[in-house]
Amino acid sequence: MRELSCRLKRGSDLKETIEKICIDNNVDTAVILSGVGCLYQVRIRLAKAEGFLEDGNDYEIVSLNGTVSKGQAHIHIALSDETGKTVGGHLSEGCLVNTTCELVMGVLEEYSSERQYDQETGYDEICFVRK
Repeated sequence: MRELSCRLKRGSDLKETIEKICIDNNVDTAVILSGVGCLYQVRIRLAKAEGFLEDGNDYEIVSLNGTVSKGQAHIHIALSDETGKTVGGHLSEGCLVNTTCELVMGVLEEYSSERQYDQETGYDEICFVRK
């Protein structure tokens, strides 16, 4: 595994930037190892995929994890507000970096990934295959 690390600056869309970093670096499959920073605009999909939390307040990123497969991110995020209340969900476009986001990703060079339809879930799920 090799690592990629960078600092995202104010105004960067977190999900779009992560996907672009992987595309620009010709990354097939990666995992998020660490993401630390803050957001001033939040858009996360909530459980059951039935709704979104959209908010223009400041949040700290307390957890960021997931995978990027062929430039498509499947990432979950946990955020805390100024009172310490924590919310989380599926990272969506529209999460904008406030002052910074320090990001470290691990590139899985021995694996390839592809989406395969899963009859049980009804979704195209990411599957990992050793090269």
